[in-house]
Amino acid sequence: MTPDSLTKLNQEIITCRKCPRLVQWREEVARTKRKAYLDWEYWGKPVPGFGDPQARVLVVGLAPGAHGSNRTGRQFTGDASGGFLFPALCRAGFASRPDATGRADGLILRDMYITASARCAPPANKPAPEELNNCQPYLEREIRLLQPKVIVCLGRVAFERVLKIFSQPPTAHGRQLTAFSPRSMVFAHSAVYDLPSSSFNLHPLSLLCSYHPSQQNTLTGKLTVAMFDEIWKKAKELTNG
Repeated sequence: MTPDSLTKLNQEIITCRKCPRLVQWREEVARTKRKAYLDWEYWGKPVPGFGDPQARVLVVGLAPGAHGSNRTGRQFTGDASGGFLFPALCRAGFASRPDATGRADGLILRDMYITASARCAPPANKPAPEELNNCQPYLEREIRLLQPKVIVCLGRVAFERVLKIFSQPPTAHGRQLTAFSPRSMVFAHSAVYDLPSSSFNLHPLSLLCSYHPSQQNTLTGKLTVAMFDEIWKKAKELTNG
């Protein structure tokens, strides 16, 4: 798919104002700022996806951090989660550098596109169900445009959102596709599931689960460097298999 298609989608995402609570919060954070970033001009808008337009691996996170992506304008950029994610992606060959500081830092993703279930920073990092529903069409369109071979879900919210998308009525362009029931699929770190062709992805693909690289998981040892490296090794194996 051409980069222009993703560019058009991202322009729509950036101007979205569907969720009044999130609009108010993201803009309030951008005005008040954090003491450490008083000299920053915060992004303060919905955060689009970014990466390789020919990516075979789509990474889905939760939502922008109030002083991370909501400040820098790029997914997982400028916060502790990104500080754990990008070194792992660099070791695996998906990212050109291990650090992510801002949109102009020169970081390039190879064969990977990173997005999120919610595009605006939510209070307490918890988007409401209706807010996730408002954002879901953007994720659906990213899947349709990219046609990935592997979707890596960082955390349970992303996992459940992807399953919801693929559980929708199986029709595409008048063609009946395989019905799909996710009842047997349970979120667990390193679990892999097969997803059928659908109205969003016209070929079968793999769904790979990982704990989210939040400090709540990384500082407690729930997610270690070795465990995370195995996720990206497995993602490569799935794309090539």
